[in-house]
Amino acid sequence: MDLKSIDLKNINLESIKSKLIAIDKKTIIKFGISFGAIVLFLIIYYAILNPIVNEKKIQLDDMLNKQEEITKFNQEIKKKKSKIKKIRPEYESFSTLFHSKAEVEGLYQTLSEYAGANGLVISKIQKGSPSAVTKSAVLDTGKKKKKKKKKKKKKKSSVKEKKNIAYYKIPVSFQIKGNFLGYIKFKRAVAMSKKMLNFDKESIKVVKGGDTTNTIVVNGVLTIVGLPDDFF
Repeated sequence: MDLKSIDLKNINLESIKSKLIAIDKKTIIKFGISFGAIVLFLIIYYAILNPIVNEKKIQLDDMLNKQEEITKFNQEIKKKKSKIKKIRPEYESFSTLFHSKAEVEGLYQTLSEYAGANGLVISKIQKGSPSAVTKSAVLDTGKKKKKKKKKKKKKKSSVKEKKNIAYYKIPVSFQIKGNFLGYIKFKRAVAMSKKMLNFDKESIKVVKGGDTTNTIVVNGVLTIVGLPDDFF
């Protein structure tokens, strides 16, 4: 457009003003729509989306923490399994010293075989009530008060107390008749067996017979031990 050809006298100011007003209205409407859209987005984001996002972040963090705990736990399990694998042969070797439930029930027959092989007769054998020996008592046998407290706790039969039991001692009362030399051989045979068995008490009486040999009558108590998991 050539500015020189414009006739300033014929310019219609009202027409220009109306055009400017029309342009301003369109601009305002566009601006209002844009501003309203932004406000609506912000409302939706902070009122709805942001809480959801924050909750998902918390869940993600919790999941990652749990995964770390699981990884550590699995590592600990591997270490424990490795330790168990190393000590298992030793455990199996020592566990054979303890009596199983079946072996305790068959104790009379076992002792009778030892007695018969040495010319003795078992006239009485009676199993007493088992008493628990705790792991702490094994480590520190001098603390008698702790033993009494833990025996009282045993009556509650709690899972925790059962786990604390190292083994059970089972007293067995017996009476054996025969000759003294046979009884010594009997005790030696029992001591050489692969089971843990102790003669705690014994009283030997000599009964005079008609011949030159004298018969003895032995009344005593021997103690056997059983593992809690196997025996009870």
